[in-house]
Amino acid sequence: MSTPAGFDELIHPATRLSVVALLATTEWADFAFVRDSLSLSDSALSKQLGTLQEAGYLDLRKEGGGRKRRTRVALTERGRAAFEGHVAALRAIVEGAGAVGPSAGGPGAPEEAPAAPEAAR
Repeated sequence: MSTPAGFDELIHPATRLSVVALLATTEWADFAFVRDSLSLSDSALSKQLGTLQEAGYLDLRKEGGGRKRRTRVALTERGRAAFEGHVAALRAIVEGAGAVGPSAGGPGAPEEAPAAPEAAR
């Protein structure tokens, strides 16, 4: 089976996919909101954001100063397009698996009827 067009290996890991999916629902999000929503540590989220930013999928902005300094995050157009393409690719994979159906011998496939026992002599 070939990988469908749009499948994005960079986005696919669960944590990055969760980050991008959350950001796809908003224009901008505070770092703390993303961290708390996904139950990530600061360092784990920073690492994922850095990877996504290097790929051009995120825009990071630091605002304020001192104790009021905060980081805001948004998907770029490139990031949003990559996410939408990845979701479409995942749907194609799922739909392709459904096209195989239960007759393929997987779970839900009909079982063969047991052979009739031989008559005792």
